[in-house]
Amino acid sequence: MHHRKTPIALLATALALAGCGGSDDTGGGSASAAAPSSGGRETSLNLVAYSTPQVVYDEIIPAFARTGAGAGVSFKSSFGASGDQSRAVAAGQKADYVSFSIEPDMARLVGAGLVEPTWADTPSRGLVTTSLVAFIVRRGNPKNIRTWDDLLREDVEVLTPNPFTSGAAKWNLLGAYGQAADGGKDPQAGVDYVAKLIKDHVKIQDKSGREALQSFTSGEGDVLLSYEYEATTAQKKGEEVDYVVPADTIRIDITAAVTKDAPPEAKAFHDYVLSKPGQEAFVEWGYRPVNEEVLAANKDKFPDPPGVFTIDDLGGWEKVDEELFDVEKGAIAKLEEEAGVPTAK
Repeated sequence: MHHRKTPIALLATALALAGCGGSDDTGGGSASAAAPSSGGRETSLNLVAYSTPQVVYDEIIPAFARTGAGAGVSFKSSFGASGDQSRAVAAGQKADYVSFSIEPDMARLVGAGLVEPTWADTPSRGLVTTSLVAFIVRRGNPKNIRTWDDLLREDVEVLTPNPFTSGAAKWNLLGAYGQAADGGKDPQAGVDYVAKLIKDHVKIQDKSGREALQSFTSGEGDVLLSYEYEATTAQKKGEEVDYVVPADTIRIDITAAVTKDAPPEAKAFHDYVLSKPGQEAFVEWGYRPVNEEVLAANKDKFPDPPGVFTIDDLGGWEKVDEELFDVEKGAIAKLEEEAGVPTAK
């Protein structure tokens, strides 16, 4: 199978470095104390994000507090399934800085008038990190799972979250769909592959990517479809897992933005997240940076598989959501409904 290669490095464009400068993994909030203020006002920021990067923000927040721009700034943080977090903010949950695992969750807040329509007009195109869909397997990969075809073997049980609550699940299924569809050229082949995967091999679909990882590390399944950095985070936490990045897979784009009514300190925090020290914190947990300098320094950590494709190769989020995930007519939505998976949003 041959896809048009889309190197991860093509995404990374030069970012202006910011001169202002036990977790509940399934959701919920946390707060951090403000750094001592040198006469400036005390500010509390509300950070709302999808579940996985909590471990990184738990490091970035105190590091930001030690900068001049972060002095006197405290945080109230909430982490959970991306779709749930986005809907909560749209329904009134306070948020100054938001980060979601799929663009439609950010678009919901644009539609609600909470985020500027120009949020992605940045050097990183609104992204804070990228990743790839990978296979998380047991230590030593005892079932020798290497390819997408291996997931359809009779002896393989697959875990992936519910795509109607989890952004991770949409990426996972788009990776499965896109590789079988030859990067989007043969849509029916993609749907046929996902149908076999869901019907015969996926027995559990948790609410979030983090919950799916917990099910896997508790002994469920043989392989977990997930982000590359979910695997590296699990390894860093001491879990006995390995991971395989298949030759054909999709690039995951992670979004972040500041809300319209956020105080200036939220923009300063966003700048810090995209700066060299902020991006290096993400790299330490296995996230691919969008800061060009940091990416260049860590090139060996993030090799590009030969068949990487993107959401744009599949037609973009608007097309994908309508044709695959629309609860009334989407091809994958119908497969999930037949499998008994809740599809209500």
